[in-house]
Amino acid sequence: MLKIGKFARLGHVTIKALRYYDEIGLLKPAEIDKYTGYRYYSEDQLPRLNKIIVFKGLGLSLEEVSGLLDNNLSDENIIQLLNLKQAELSSRLRDYRIRLGLMEEWVKQIGKEEASPLNEVVVKPLEAQAVASLRQTVPTYADIYPLFVELVSYMVSRQVKMTPSPLAIFHDMGYREKEVDVEVAMPYEGRVDSSDRIKVKDLPRVEKAACITFKGTVETSEEAYKILIAWMMRNGCRLAAPNREVYIRGAAQVRDSREYITEVQFPITGL
Repeated sequence: MLKIGKFARLGHVTIKALRYYDEIGLLKPAEIDKYTGYRYYSEDQLPRLNKIIVFKGLGLSLEEVSGLLDNNLSDENIIQLLNLKQAELSSRLRDYRIRLGLMEEWVKQIGKEEASPLNEVVVKPLEAQAVASLRQTVPTYADIYPLFVELVSYMVSRQVKMTPSPLAIFHDMGYREKEVDVEVAMPYEGRVDSSDRIKVKDLPRVEKAACITFKGTVETSEEAYKILIAWMMRNGCRLAAPNREVYIRGAAQVRDSREYITEVQFPITGL
C-alpha cells in the first residue's frame, strides 16, 4: 500500500487533487486508517488515475470522466462520447476564432473614431418579423428613397402603427452600378392588407448574420462594407441570403445626414 503523498508523486498529481477525487467518488483510497485517517492507495489504482489525467487533458469534465470509467462502456460508446467532445471543442475553436477576428477589428478602430465612426463586426441571429414591403428594380441606389415615401404613405393612409426600424433588402448578390433590385420594408403592429405594389410578409429568422453599424452618410457606408466583406473573407464565410440595411436613425429623426445610424446585415454561412 502507498501513502497518499507517494501515490500522488507516482501519478504526477497533487495531494489536493487526490483528496478531491475521493470527495466526489472518482478515485477512492484503497484503505483509510480508522485511527489516523491516513489515506492509502494501491499500485493497481494507477491505471485508473492515468485515465483520469488523460481524459481531463482531452477537455472532459470530471463528471464526464466518471461516466466513462464507472459505466463499463464499450470501446464504441467511448469513441462516440469522444467524438461528441471533439465536435464541442471544434465549435468552441470556431467561436474563439470569431472573437479573435472581432478583437483584431476593434484594435484597428481604437483611436480612429473621428476618422471612422464604425463599430466592430458582430455575429448574431436576426429574428423573424412581420413587414409591409415594396420591391422594385430602380436605376441607382439613390432612387431607393422614393420607395420608402410610397411605402410610408400607404401605411399612414391605412392608420397602421409602424415600428422600428425600416430596412432595405438588396436582392442582387453583389454591388451594382445600376438597375438595383431592392426591397424596402417597414415593420408594423396590428393588421394591414396587401395591395398591387405593397406586400405584407414575414421576414424569416436568420440564424447567423455578420453585422456592422456605422454613423454617417453613404460615403461612410462604403468603408463599412469593405470592413464587413474583409471580415467574412478572413473567417471563411459566405453570403447566405440578400444583405440588409436597417436604418436605426434616419431622416425622420435627424436633419443632419452625418448623424444617421445604419446597421448593415449579411446573413452568412460557413462559421
